[in-house]
Amino acid sequence: MYEPRFYRNQTSAKDLYSFNVRIKETDLLIYANRDLTAVAYELILLYRSLIEEFIGRFPIFKETLIPIEIPKNAPGIVKTMADAAKLAGVGPMAAVAGTIAEYVGRGLLEYSDEVIIENGGDIFIKTKRDRKIGIYAKESPLSNKIAVSITPDDTPLGICTSSGTVGHSLSFGRADAVIIFSKNTSLADATATKVGNLLHSKDDIRKAIEFAQSVPGIEGAIIVVGDGLGGWGKFEFVSI
Repeated sequence: MYEPRFYRNQTSAKDLYSFNVRIKETDLLIYANRDLTAVAYELILLYRSLIEEFIGRFPIFKETLIPIEIPKNAPGIVKTMADAAKLAGVGPMAAVAGTIAEYVGRGLLEYSDEVIIENGGDIFIKTKRDRKIGIYAKESPLSNKIAVSITPDDTPLGICTSSGTVGHSLSFGRADAVIIFSKNTSLADATATKVGNLLHSKDDIRKAIEFAQSVPGIEGAIIVVGDGLGGWGKFEFVSI
């Protein structure tokens, strides 16, 4: 079932053109230098079809909650998901939203030198100016109170979110928001899921941060559980 992405009210890049493209479960909010709806639509169709066709032959790819080995001749996007899942210790579908965001985003960079794509709370960004990424954490008192500063030198960058209280994605934890930063958006997505699964109260924040630090390729993490906040990495908090 489709769920409205109400948290998108917090997203804005007024200097860029914004448009939305949705195919089945894939629902992208895109910012670029111009309207690239048709291009984005074709890219989504391509990458979804590669994943769907692979799942048709190997249903376990969709069902498993742990890493699995895949055939060497699997499509590149499938390999990307499987590799990220292996590093994070989750099933490959935990990386699907971030992976599609990055693959579509890199395709759009052929037509626009700035691209921001949000897909279910997972972001791929390539920017030429400083940006603020706000943190939505539902009923936490910290929700919409803080943001993270992203500079052009930080990008291309994946910024992926997992929550046990927001949205429809599967999580076994109770975090209000887990935000993971990586140059590899697939890895950021998979790691956000794993870190979210570790969090049942704010007392778990330290061990969750330590796990994020142990994953090669992860550059930062922010965790919100109720009124508890933890962070690690080079990214700076800024006020909204």
